[in-house]
Amino acid sequence: MTDFTIASFNVKNLIGPDQEYYTFQSYTPEEYAWKVDWLAEQIQTMNADIVGFQEIFEESALRDVIAQADVEGMAGNEDHIPGCNKRYRRKAIFAKLAYHPYTDAALAVAPNINDGGPGARRPGLAILSRLGFAEPPVVLQDLETPVDIPFSGMGGDEGGGSFRIEHLSRPILKARIPVGGHIITVFNCHLKSKLGEFPRAADGAAPPEVDLVNYDPVGRALGSLRAGLRRMAEAWVLRREIVAELEAGFPVLALGDFNDGMHAVSSEIISGEVPFRNYAWMLRHDAEHRADRYSDAENEIIQEKVQAAQLHSAETQFVRRSSRDMVYTTAFGGVYESIDQIYMSRQFLAESADSIGAMEYFSVFNDHLTDGSHPEAPYNKLASDHGQIMAHFKLNEG
Repeated sequence: MTDFTIASFNVKNLIGPDQEYYTFQSYTPEEYAWKVDWLAEQIQTMNADIVGFQEIFEESALRDVIAQADVEGMAGNEDHIPGCNKRYRRKAIFAKLAYHPYTDAALAVAPNINDGGPGARRPGLAILSRLGFAEPPVVLQDLETPVDIPFSGMGGDEGGGSFRIEHLSRPILKARIPVGGHIITVFNCHLKSKLGEFPRAADGAAPPEVDLVNYDPVGRALGSLRAGLRRMAEAWVLRREIVAELEAGFPVLALGDFNDGMHAVSSEIISGEVPFRNYAWMLRHDAEHRADRYSDAENEIIQEKVQAAQLHSAETQFVRRSSRDMVYTTAFGGVYESIDQIYMSRQFLAESADSIGAMEYFSVFNDHLTDGSHPEAPYNKLASDHGQIMAHFKLNEG
């Protein structure tokens, strides 16, 4: 059996000191040092074999964090991991307490092609793997073929309009990772946020919708519509890549900041349809009379095709198996929700016929999150505004 852990970590604007990443926003050297130290502590606490990072502006800053985690983690080992001269050194607890450095780990970073100059920076992604990579990771952002989404008219005729994207707001990073004799495909993503998208005027002036003194509720709602359309289109691009990996025979783990809850349409696009209990109850797509339904044999075919392409939420699997009834990775305006997810293909379900192992536990690190709607709540802009999540797996030998 092989144990491994995989985590998702939105670090919130990781960049070096004295660099303006968004308008008038930057870190002093002291703030940067504090942020690096805090992120390093979180990495030590997770101690994950694979970590998908979001909001990486600079690879050098991420390497600073990893190096700091290793220095502090190994110093901690000196204090609380017994040496070979201690006869109790084999106690299981010490295996859990030990920090494992990323000295020989592989790091893949995907910069954002939309990245601009000072004040107009755009973040990318990274995957850190103690297990290395089976082949060079792939970055997907500038689409070789644009995604055109046509809409039909309400009567089924032409003229319903269309939506097109030529590149993603942030990259998707795909890595094939060797784990215990298996090759697993890991996707790390950061989909378009819920912040409204407002086109600039032809002369470059700021969009009128961002003038809050002259508040435009209808225009701002249209901005949310644009953001939602883009997020769902990006989810479909990720879904297409996931299905391709599944059809190629690779187990899949998809993680990251989805900027939506697991029941949102964008998340359901990524995870795939949930099959009906029995398609033999359903009227056929080409029915010629009211009793023309799918056969039992066709039901089995449909069930297999839908289930083979379906992903499953690690959070949901955990909640079902425990007495926990709530997991959240963000808190804002009185709303606590999970917008960071780890999805897994059926190869990671113990009851699946093609199982290669199963998730044993799911961790969420959210003690640093506070709800900004309460005046007494503490807040620190240097910590992440996301909780980290981590899934613990045990795999059969490949």
